[in-house]
Amino acid sequence: YEPGSTFKILTAASALDAGLVTPSEGFYCSGSIHVEGGRIKCWGRPHGAESFAQALQNSCNPVFVEMGLRLGVDRFYDYLSDFGIGQATGVDIPGEASGIVIPRSTVKRVDIARIGFGQSVAVTPVQMLTAACAAINGGRLLTPCVVREITDGNGETICQSQTRVRANPIKAETSATMRVLLEAVVREGGGKNAAVPGYRVGGKTGTAQVYVDGVVSTDKHIGSFL
Repeated sequence: YEPGSTFKILTAASALDAGLVTPSEGFYCSGSIHVEGGRIKCWGRPHGAESFAQALQNSCNPVFVEMGLRLGVDRFYDYLSDFGIGQATGVDIPGEASGIVIPRSTVKRVDIARIGFGQSVAVTPVQMLTAACAAINGGRLLTPCVVREITDGNGETICQSQTRVRANPIKAETSATMRVLLEAVVREGGGKNAAVPGYRVGGKTGTAQVYVDGVVSTDKHIGSFL
């Protein structure tokens, strides 16, 4: 499925890690942005003046279009590859899909703009979860495990899952910044309903497109929260 705005976690982490933006950098959302002659809308009313941190809280599409374009094809694709996008995670259950990523050789500027806010790319839920964990766990892309261990009839451990690091897509300092930014999404932004008294919670909302007979539906979406 196209993840929508939960994917902005990866775009934000990539742009911050590459030094292309800071949390305090200012932007202006007029409600839309033009790319290659096409108009890409924000999801609601214009957000006006906002910092990058606030753009993440507001889930502002035009700002994340800008991040995708700043990163460019090769750098953005390098980060996404390191986050495991377009690859099987290696989770210990059969039948895993690898998601769908437009080949580098054919991806267009407008595609990069849309990938920045989670369209024109398809992921599996476990793939999205694994990538987002890497954004906030210190920058380690891990192989996910469903089974912790297997024991025999006597309670003796036959095999046990081990932590396996597949890649390090971002620096630990970038990951620490992402934790602060995503906590603010729950504290001040669109994720307020996820707040739990007594706990520090970070997260990101997402509304994904659904295709019906090859056309984007106007009345069906996939709502998610990570």
